[in-house]
Amino acid sequence: MWLKICGMTSPDAVTAALQARVDAIGFVFSPSVRRLEPAQAAQLAAPARGRVSLIAVTVHPEQRLVDEILRVFQPDVLQTDLQDFDVLTLPDTLVRLPVLRAGAGSGAALPRRMLFEGARSGSGEAADWNTASRLARMSELILAGGLNAHNVAAAIRAVRPYGVDVSSGVESDPGRKSAQMMAEFVEAARAAFQGVAHDER
Repeated sequence: MWLKICGMTSPDAVTAALQARVDAIGFVFSPSVRRLEPAQAAQLAAPARGRVSLIAVTVHPEQRLVDEILRVFQPDVLQTDLQDFDVLTLPDTLVRLPVLRAGAGSGAALPRRMLFEGARSGSGEAADWNTASRLARMSELILAGGLNAHNVAAAIRAVRPYGVDVSSGVESDPGRKSAQMMAEFVEAARAAFQGVAHDER
């Protein structure tokens, strides 16, 4: 079980994520209502550093932006689409979280751990759970896309993922996280993961 809340934009959101005892929080550096500058993200992330994984979230970034993110924000993990890693120059020590989207191919070249979601990150668009379920049998799959407290249990039962990732599904308004919605999501996800683990015994 691995839980990530993405799209941090305020100190209150970071505090609520820590109180919910998630494993990772994401900071967005691609076009989005949640987009931050690396210096903003570094300031927001300060109370969480060393307590959860800090994930820099990008989509097809330029090398210049990645260099600034690594220098200023100093993430634990870089998340971007799988093909982006073929063209970026990154430190060997940096943990990578590749993103695969609907239409992913066979498991022959799948990374050990990956995030699977819909066509557009942060849009609330649901991922294809059937494809995700197939991929989850071949890798440590983190399911994202359209998840919220009301559907995450069904998603976990259908896909059997390694973890789940939520952003817009815990927002009261676009880009504004709700502490209550975050807590409800984490509670529902934990209960579902525990139920799946019990079923598999």
